[in-house]
Amino acid sequence: MGEVTPRRARPAFLTPSLIALVFAGGTLGTFIRASLESAFPTAHGAWPWATFWINLTGSLFLGFFLEAMALSGPDEGWRRRVRLTVGTGITGGYTTYSTFIVESDQLLRGGHGLVGAAYALVSVFLGVLLALCGIVLAQRVLRPGAKGLFS
Repeated sequence: MGEVTPRRARPAFLTPSLIALVFAGGTLGTFIRASLESAFPTAHGAWPWATFWINLTGSLFLGFFLEAMALSGPDEGWRRRVRLTVGTGITGGYTTYSTFIVESDQLLRGGHGLVGAAYALVSVFLGVLLALCGIVLAQRVLRPGAKGLFS
């Protein structure tokens, strides 16, 4: 008879159970972020500290978390569900680059150009740096003896 073609896994964005995990995680992450933003409001024209720290801690965590997940094995089964729930859902809802852009724009257009430019540049630079630090930290913690960024 003919060969049996292996069945392909459905992409995550077409899998209702995975979509539900991202939605649930995103709801939790958004709640945490909104609570922090409410607890630490930004004065008009001032550096948006809440968004700044939310995005930086999210970058550090996401770098660490995704590297830890990659080191733990293939992105399938429980690992895929955890990655989508925590990485895409919770961390995606927690971090807020849309608010970051709005705040940068408001500062730049509102006569606080230097603060707005510094906020935008420092946030992006430190976000990338902290994501890389998270990757290195995960490698050092989970693979003792690792020396380089991707070693």
